[in-house]
Amino acid sequence: MVEGRQGPPPPYRSVNPRIFVSDVEQTVSFLRTVFDATGDIEPGRPTDVHIGDAVVIVGSAAEREAFPAFLYVYVDDADATYRRAVDAGATSIEKPLDTPYGDRRAMFGDNFGNVYQVAHRSETTGA
Repeated sequence: MVEGRQGPPPPYRSVNPRIFVSDVEQTVSFLRTVFDATGDIEPGRPTDVHIGDAVVIVGSAAEREAFPAFLYVYVDDADATYRRAVDAGATSIEKPLDTPYGDRRAMFGDNFGNVYQVAHRSETTGA
């Protein structure tokens, strides 16, 4: 940090994912359903969506060109999160599977081009 300058204001971190979508309300609703995300939509400004200890900034494509993201999200249960996402209209990209590096992982896409790879640490690997 440069002397005299402060870090990012809470709840932000040094790096914060930001996505631009054509329908902020629908995207935030999807994130709430799938990830139990929190955050209020405030007209005229980007929406801070809290997923676990992270913040994802969701902006309107009216502000900028639509720009999807690829997010790797650690969750309590990748299988349950994957099922919630598919039930909420997500497209399955990768069904839950165990990886050699200790994550149980699945992948899906939302209606706006965002891709989510969700994972939890697998108990079978001792990780």
